[in-house]
Formats: sequence, C-alpha cells, structure tokens
Amino acid sequence: MKINQSKIVDCTIRDGGLVNNWDFSVEFVQKLYAGLNEASVDYMEIGYKNSPKLLKGAEDAGPWRFLDDDFLRKVIPQKGHTKLSALVDIGRVDENDILPRSESMLDLIRVACYIKDVDKALQLVQVFHDLGYETTINIMALSNVMENELIEAFEMIKESVVDVVYIVDSYGSLDYKDMQYLVEKFKTHLPNKRLGVHTHNNMQLAFSNTLVAVDHGVELLDASVYGMGRAAGNCPTELLVTHLKNTNYKLRPILGVLEELLIPLREKEEWGYIIPYMITGTLDEHPRSAMALRSSADKDKAVDFFDKMTTPEVNFDKK
Repeated sequence: MKINQSKIVDCTIRDGGLVNNWDFSVEFVQKLYAGLNEASVDYMEIGYKNSPKLLKGAEDAGPWRFLDDDFLRKVIPQKGHTKLSALVDIGRVDENDILPRSESMLDLIRVACYIKDVDKALQLVQVFHDLGYETTINIMALSNVMENELIEAFEMIKESVVDVVYIVDSYGSLDYKDMQYLVEKFKTHLPNKRLGVHTHNNMQLAFSNTLVAVDHGVELLDASVYGMGRAAGNCPTELLVTHLKNTNYKLRPILGVLEELLIPLREKEEWGYIIPYMITGTLDEHPRSAMALRSSADKDKAVDFFDKMTTPEVNFDKK
C-alpha cells in the first residue's frame, strides 16, 4: 500500500497568534508541541521570525511574534519527530537576525508575500536556503491575482531554489473547483516544485479544500488545532490527522491538547465560522472589516454589515 506523502504543518501558534496577539504561555506551547510530536505531526509553526525593530507595536506582542533562538532552546530543550517552522513577511525581517540552520532550533522558514513581491520573497528564500533551511514561498490572496501576474511569478519561482510553493486561500473564498484549478495550474507551470496549501474556513470549506488539494498531489498541508487562526480560522489539525489514510498520525494526543488548551481558550477568544466572516468570504474580501464588526457593539448585525459590504457607494469604506 502506498504511503501517503502528505505532511501536516500545524500553525496553531503562528496563525492562532493573530487572534490573541501571540499571548500563549511557555507551558501552553510546550504542551502543544508534546501533543503534536506524540501525534506524529510533521511540523509545528511556532511563530514568526520577524524582527521587532521593523514592526510597530512589537513590545505589546507575545514572544512568538519575534522568535529568538535562545528563547526557543529553553522552550523546547529536546526536539522530537516534529520539526519547527517559522514564517517571515517581506520587509519585516532582518536577514542578519537569522542564524544558520545548524545553530538554530528552526528547520523550515516560510516566506509570505503578495504577488507584487515575489521577487523580494525569492531573494529571502535564497538567503534562508544558503543558511541550510527548508523553504517555502506562500503567495497570499491568490483569489485576487490576475492570471498574467501569476504566470510571471511562476517564471521566477521555477528557476529559484525554493522547496515548496503554497496555494493560499487568504480570504476563505475558494471552493473545490477553484482549488482543483489552481493546483493543476501550479503543477503545470512548476513541475519541478512541491506544493503546499493554506486554507481559511470562512465558508466551512477549509477541510474539504485541503482534501481536494491532497487528492491532486499537494504535499504540505497547513492546519491548526481546533481551527485556531485569524478570523474564521484554518483547517482543523484534528480532522486531517483522523482522515488522511496510510499515515502514522494519531488522533488521541491532539484531542488531549484540544481538551486541555484550546477549548478553554476558545471561551476567551473568538475564531471560527461566524456569519460576518462568511460574508467577507463569499464576497472575496479581506476579513478585516468583519473583524472590526465583531469587536463592536453591532457584532451580530449581519444584515447591516452585508448591506454595507454590497452597496457600491460605501465600498471605499470597507478597506
């Protein structure tokens, strides 16, 4: 029987940190790592490797926003099967802050960018590759990218050293046909690259879209325990662990961290399928307007929100 090539990248701390400003205790992260490791999850994205000096409000965020290798060594003194990953943003990372992989706790560094910055992202990828890291490029907001821009990006990516290229459904607006179309397009233009997928759950399609990607040969699958992530959140790790066939994943350890860590946290912080996020998803919009609504006294006024989002005269207000 063929072994499944899929690898799960659990983003609970990195993407989930967008919900609570990365306010996770060291104990929380240690317990999550232990659970993911016991469950044989392949990667834990333990935060961002951005540089505090390049970001406003850095002093208010938790340490997972700006990972420090000395700090990480104390958090996870003994790494297990589960590798550690970090994400960086264009213009928010000083490459001089990155140690060689041989001296670092990190195994994988992923570079997130918009389509206009693919060239800059690939320059960073080259730096991280030369330092010995596994690398990915994650092109965000693909649903808003013109075909000609994508073809130009493919030409650059094809010649680069990047290991994995991600299909990112930033707005949670794609369905299975869109996912199928994009995967085939990426495979056609990037036959020499492995692919990854990052989905959002605005329309409750994160899990099914991830499975469609798997069926079409996508290898790296982003997920988070209990779906914790910005706004509508991500594909739930526990669903992938239990559903993917011919793997070594174990569900019980994930249920353990879910019960002990995530369920109590969900009572304090909000994420997941909520109607305003569905509205921005179906309109192919960034969820920031829905996030602002959920922080206001009118948080459940879905009809008013829908009318504002779909009235041309106020379109300029929602950005």
